[in-house]
Amino acid sequence: MTADARSLGRLSHQPLRLALLAIRLGPALMLPALILIMSVLTPAFLTTLNLGNVLAQSAVIAVLAIGQLLVILTRGIDLSVGSTLALASVVGALVYSAVPSGPAVILAMLATGMAVGAVNGMGYVLGRLPHPFIVTLATLSAARGLALWLSGGQPAQGMPEVIQSVGGGSAGWLPYSAFLVAAVALAVTVLLTRVVWGRWIYAVGGNPEGARRTAIPVNRVLISVYVLSGLAAGIAAFITSGRLNAGSPTFGDLAELDSIAAVVIGGASFLGGRGNVGNALVGALMIGIIRNGMNLLDVDAFLQPIVIGVVIVAAVEADVIRGRLESRFRVAQAARS
Repeated sequence: MTADARSLGRLSHQPLRLALLAIRLGPALMLPALILIMSVLTPAFLTTLNLGNVLAQSAVIAVLAIGQLLVILTRGIDLSVGSTLALASVVGALVYSAVPSGPAVILAMLATGMAVGAVNGMGYVLGRLPHPFIVTLATLSAARGLALWLSGGQPAQGMPEVIQSVGGGSAGWLPYSAFLVAAVALAVTVLLTRVVWGRWIYAVGGNPEGARRTAIPVNRVLISVYVLSGLAAGIAAFITSGRLNAGSPTFGDLAELDSIAAVVIGGASFLGGRGNVGNALVGALMIGIIRNGMNLLDVDAFLQPIVIGVVIVAAVEADVIRGRLESRFRVAQAARS
């Protein structure tokens, strides 16, 4: 190939490269743009008090999104996280009424979340179900029903001081729950990038059959991500119960949709094997900022879900476009070589 031909090939690849880069950096570019737009539309947005509110309101979505990310990386989905959050908060409140101990309540919440996650994972893997949608939809209903039954349909007031401090306290304008989110994000980032198990998660999502052929314990990996998603729901229950000083069967209503939306907005693919914790956090923050901004602008509450829905559709379409561009880029590279 002549130098002129190679130069022409590089020029033809340049638009594809730029388009791919723009889509891949989409979440990171959209977040500062969204902050700028909101700060222009309402001066109250960039006050430290309001920024603290955004972080506090986004903390639950962020933790759930991190757990949901692990599931989506394996081509799965967890529809039960909102109901698991409610059940964990109710169990925590019942434990507190019997044993007024902060560690006992925290352990009960986390164990409840992990138990529901284990049911999801084992039900999917051992039951050989065609898709985790089925079992997690079942536990969505069952966990919510169990929370209602255990609580008699009423919220139980009161939580240990440590839970109230972490869920509702702050250091100045910065909520303590933001530090908890950062700790969870760091732990999962280390799992995905520094531990073999994390690489297995990506391998199972990228090519399940190939993972089996290379002796990766696919079933154990799948069960583990649902257990971790349940654990994230237990942590989210810890934050919610502390913030509201109660355990309630109505907590976490539609939280599963927010967590999925945050992961998708953050650029993860439903086809598995693609996504990271940082972008999931960006997606959660974007949802929190959009809702906070619409409240400050006094947007009708009935219109807010429509806006979130449009953002989700745009994020999914961006993923589709990215897939097409990557395919074209690979074809162009093959033709050039």
